[in-house]
Amino acid sequence: MRKLVLVLLSIPILFKVDAQQDITQPFKDCGIEGSITIYDYATRQWISSDMRDSQYPTLPASTFKIINSLIALESEVITSENEIIKWPGSIDTTKYGYRPDTYRDMSMKEAFELSAGWAYIELAKKIGKDTYKEFLTKCNYGNVDLSIDDDDFWNFGNFAISPLNQIEILIGVYEETLPFSKEHFSTLKAIMIEEQTDTYTIRAKTGWTRDGGKDTGWWVGYVEREEGLYFFATRLIKDRSISTPDFGKCRKKITKAILKQMKIIE
Repeated sequence: MRKLVLVLLSIPILFKVDAQQDITQPFKDCGIEGSITIYDYATRQWISSDMRDSQYPTLPASTFKIINSLIALESEVITSENEIIKWPGSIDTTKYGYRPDTYRDMSMKEAFELSAGWAYIELAKKIGKDTYKEFLTKCNYGNVDLSIDDDDFWNFGNFAISPLNQIEILIGVYEETLPFSKEHFSTLKAIMIEEQTDTYTIRAKTGWTRDGGKDTGWWVGYVEREEGLYFFATRLIKDRSISTPDFGKCRKKITKAILKQMKIIE
């Protein structure tokens, strides 16, 4: 077993790949390159399908809505998840695609669930990059490179975070150790719920950016169950010239296949 020991934040990191489980097969089945990083909270063990990729930073895309929601609430740009964000009237559909179902006034909660990027861009205009830099630096979130002349710095430009760092942030959300109020953590955790069964709850967020001629897709989150707590960060990357119609679906398909393989979900 190969081990790679690092120290980021206060978490000792021991990577391993279980030789008895080929957790790379679901990526092959989808025909897409990428990696999954998993952290077993109880045993403090990290498992990765690609240790090097786990540490490689890229744009967070809409996974940034996790911490973005906390920053918007903490800075009082929005008072609650139910406050309505006004539709600005138009967006660049060349950059974001055509999503008419999201072109209307909506709450932050709905914007999170529908991944309506325009709503968070409107919040970002009010928050300002100085405030973002302050919070992101305190949280050790990514490289804090917000230099692009665009409010949407999480989908375009040089801002970047690794899958490993994504999980560190999620641990901070779960433990409520990041510099935000308990009320705002509670709000975020509620809107992050994607799936609940009798045995587990998944809190997570997808992301997808098309910057730099690449499709970069994410699904990050954590699984809570009586038997344990597991954090995950899946990232897929492909050249945009390659047609992969199921790219969006494969983010969750790959992740769930591996979580089932590892008996984390049924």
